[in-house]
Amino acid sequence: MTHDDAELDSLVRARIRALRMAQGWSLEELAGRAGVSQSTLSRIENGRRRLALDQLVTLARALDTSLDQLVETAPDDVVISPLIDGARGQMRWPVKADPGMTVIRQRITDPPPDNPSRMRAHPGREWLVVLSGTALLMLGHRRFRIETNQAAEFPTMLPHAIGAEGGPCEVLGIFDRDARRGHQRDGTGKDADGGSGDSRT
Repeated sequence: MTHDDAELDSLVRARIRALRMAQGWSLEELAGRAGVSQSTLSRIENGRRRLALDQLVTLARALDTSLDQLVETAPDDVVISPLIDGARGQMRWPVKADPGMTVIRQRITDPPPDNPSRMRAHPGREWLVVLSGTALLMLGHRRFRIETNQAAEFPTMLPHAIGAEGGPCEVLGIFDRDARRGHQRDGTGKDADGGSGDSRT
């Protein structure tokens, strides 16, 4: 067994034990769910039994995960630096596990638009949390006040806009692929619909 193989072997065993303990299960409970003996499971976790593919498939299913996730290697590029858009006051991080998803941190200074025609709608889904200050989310005909450490999640097919209340606020948003496309700018520095980006989600 090579050094890399030994590291992966040790990682998988530790992962099985950690997932079992996270569920609050004893060796006996997981063994019963996986259809293996308690002593076999104990030897798997402690490195005294060879890892067999059929047992890993069974254990992954019992632990409510996939074989791919169970044997996934630890990535080298764990730390990700943001892409900074100074014009919009944004920091953006792509999510490698889901290339269609993007995380954006933005400072918002303007209130939401008064004119409903400036609200936008597009396919997708968005989640955001207010890191500081207070945000106002316009969603259809409704208005939501989101304070520091509160979050909101909504389908972006509803006409929406977000702005600050009583001073600047900072938000962290997670956009799926469709929602991100709906917020991409054209080459003029304006949003796709021609409006200012400061008070939009």
